[in-house]
Amino acid sequence: MNELNQSRRDFVKKSATAAGTLIGLPALADTSFYHSSADDSIKVALIGCGGRGTGAAMQALLTRQNVTLVAMADAFRDRLDECYQALMSDDLSDWSGAAGNVKAKVKVTEATKFTGFDAYLKAIPLADVVILTTPPGFRPIHFEEAVKQGKHIFMEKPVATDPAGIKKVLDAAVVARQKKLNVVVGLQRHYQTSYRELYRKYKEGLVGEIVSAQAWWNNDGVWVNPRKYNQTEMEYQMRNWYYFNWLCGDHIVEQHIHNIDVVNWFKGGYPVRAQGMGGRQVRTGKEYGEIFDHHFVEFTYADGTVLNSQCRHIKGTLSRVDEQIQGTKGTIYCGNANMIDRKGKVLFQFDKTKENNPYQTEHDELFDAIAKGEYKFDDAENGAKSTLTAIIGRMATYSGQLMEWDKVLNSGFSIMPEKFDFNSPPPVLPDADGKYPIAVPGVTSYLA
Repeated sequence: MNELNQSRRDFVKKSATAAGTLIGLPALADTSFYHSSADDSIKVALIGCGGRGTGAAMQALLTRQNVTLVAMADAFRDRLDECYQALMSDDLSDWSGAAGNVKAKVKVTEATKFTGFDAYLKAIPLADVVILTTPPGFRPIHFEEAVKQGKHIFMEKPVATDPAGIKKVLDAAVVARQKKLNVVVGLQRHYQTSYRELYRKYKEGLVGEIVSAQAWWNNDGVWVNPRKYNQTEMEYQMRNWYYFNWLCGDHIVEQHIHNIDVVNWFKGGYPVRAQGMGGRQVRTGKEYGEIFDHHFVEFTYADGTVLNSQCRHIKGTLSRVDEQIQGTKGTIYCGNANMIDRKGKVLFQFDKTKENNPYQTEHDELFDAIAKGEYKFDDAENGAKSTLTAIIGRMATYSGQLMEWDKVLNSGFSIMPEKFDFNSPPPVLPDADGKYPIAVPGVTSYLA
């Protein structure tokens, strides 16, 4: 163990020296460092201190590696304080089944707690690894900055809310690859044992070639944060971010991306076009901002394979979060973790008692690679392209028009604010009755 520690310290020392010589030399970025903390710990900055950020930070600190949290950043101080208190708790049972506590690894001080829209700029330089878990609309600028500063990255899905954001992420992903920065995206089914086994068996040819697929994220919906007295419109939307597209992307992007991504993964590609339908049939109150309560999209891949995708947020309706993929020899039932042929014979059944916690595994594997100085994870491009798949789906349901991959990707279409400031207007504003403009299929248009 002493020899291993000495070897690691030597690696860190040499890496830090090498990193210093690379400043200002992006052409040499492929030899950039992995981990350069002088105290031999992997230093982490958390950008976005909501529920998912709290869980991700805990999972990072629960890995077997010598990881410390050194900085926290959020737009709101109360969210940061709630996260900090949770991390300092002796009971982590509410956070992804975690056991034990992580407070000994929390090295955040008052001086390294940052708030405001620019908080990320102050936190990122202090770390070796950044965790990006703000509302998705901010992901492109945060990812771009973390890559620029040469940090390894865990970022939650989705990675953007509009095509312009996707382009920014794709461009930064190229630089991350050149710098050999490990990037993990929170599409955790890629890190789930049952899905990995299903994929392995599919690649072995058990169900033949994929000919069609279905994906669902149908349930009751999520939280609502009511408007409070004296809030600016920007603060209200930030606090209630799930219901505004510039922040969330609609639930087809924020949640249903998981299921869409599974089909893209198994298919080994991304759809070339999409058309569909959707609307606000039940969840119509002004507290639900501008997003739809249901979407149905027909995604078509280059070879003609069709993914029928549906997501719904309506209470009292059938709940289903799952994927089903048909092959020429049989069908993959992801929720059941099995494969069945055309006559009903079980070709493969995963033993669910061997299932892992994929949220923990994605951090375990990321920090293990960083500790070993290995470059193993390059999730950003797939994260961006699966996010774009969902965005194209939203644009198709909002407009009722056919959306084509290349046209959308290269459109430069943006829904982000011109300025990030609590006193500045967000991109969408309510009318005199407090209601927001809602997309109308056949009237709303894109890429005209």
